[in-house]
Order: sequence, then structure tokens, then C-alpha cells
Amino acid sequence: MDSVMEKDGTGEQSIWKEYLKAAVVAIVLALCIRTYVVQAFKIPSESMLQTLQVGDHLLVNKLVYRFHAPERGDIIVFQYPLDKSRDFVKRVVGLPGDKIAMDGNTVYINGEPLVEPYAIYQGVSPYGKFGPITVPDGNLFMMGDNRNNSQDSRVWGTLDVNLIHGKAFIVHWAWKDHTWDIRWNRIGKLLSVYGG
Repeated sequence: MDSVMEKDGTGEQSIWKEYLKAAVVAIVLALCIRTYVVQAFKIPSESMLQTLQVGDHLLVNKLVYRFHAPERGDIIVFQYPLDKSRDFVKRVVGLPGDKIAMDGNTVYINGEPLVEPYAIYQGVSPYGKFGPITVPDGNLFMMGDNRNNSQDSRVWGTLDVNLIHGKAFIVHWAWKDHTWDIRWNRIGKLLSVYGG
């Protein structure tokens, strides 16, 4: 029976149909995972140094904020409010209702200085004093860790939570800046509120 199927090509057609079905299922699953569960993003700028470096590739959990609201310190990938075709990555500094101000290298939340072991200040700040402003409901105040080299909520305002893609949780791949050298020490780096 098998030899007859091989002669008339039926068995070969059946194998190709199974491969095609498997490929279609794999593509559909990959698209569903990318759309609803996890997505990869690449870091193109120095605005999140030292936590994230140019050439880092992140995995972003797209489900987490379906179960709880963003928390201060989360690193979030989102649509840039002034150009939704671009994605930005910044850290949550202010939550809805928070009063945010900045003086020198200190961020104040509701009048209290925020402890930020991840923040760096290189060069002269282009922002000077900032605030106070109150974060509206349904919004977040976002800042880059490289404070003097970050276009963030100090420039474009608060972030509507509907623009969030998800929470960055791991560096899954990393190239050295402007080279093809792999940065092995960064691969698998978990990101946390303390800088990752």
C-alpha cells in the first residue's frame, strides 16, 4: 500500500500538506505571541544609560498591565506621543495624582526626594528646574535614566497609558555600539526598578 501511494505521489503530497499546515500554525502562533504576549525591541539611543545601552535588544511583556497598573520604576516601551510611528523606552517616575518637580539632580515626588540609584547625570542639564506638575489620571510621568540626555515627559508631557506596549523585563541580545561584537555579559540581564 505504501509503495502504491509513493508511486502516484499521494504520500508526497500528504507530507507537503502537513509541512504547510505546521508552517501556517507556527506563523499564526508567532503573530499572536508578538501581538498579545511578548515583543522584541532594540535600543537605538543613550537615553537609558547605564541601565540600557545602544544595541541592547529587549523583550517586552505585553500582558502584565492587563493584570495590574504600571508601578514607579518600571521600564516601559510605548508609542512616542508626538509621533506614534516611533517607539520610546523610559522609566516610570510619576503615577497618576503625583506632584512631580525637579531641582538640580533631584526629582521630587509629592515634595519628597526620590531615591534613584539608576539615574545618571552627564554634562549640563538642558532642563534646569522643572515643575511642579500633577500627573493626570490615566497618565504617567516618564524619564530616561540618562537624565541630561533624554527627551522625556519634561519635554513632551505625560504619557497616556493607552500608548503603552508593555514592560521591558530582559535583555535577550546585545551588540556592542557600532560594531558586530556581541556583549555576552548583557545577554539575559533582568531589568528591575534598581536599574537592571
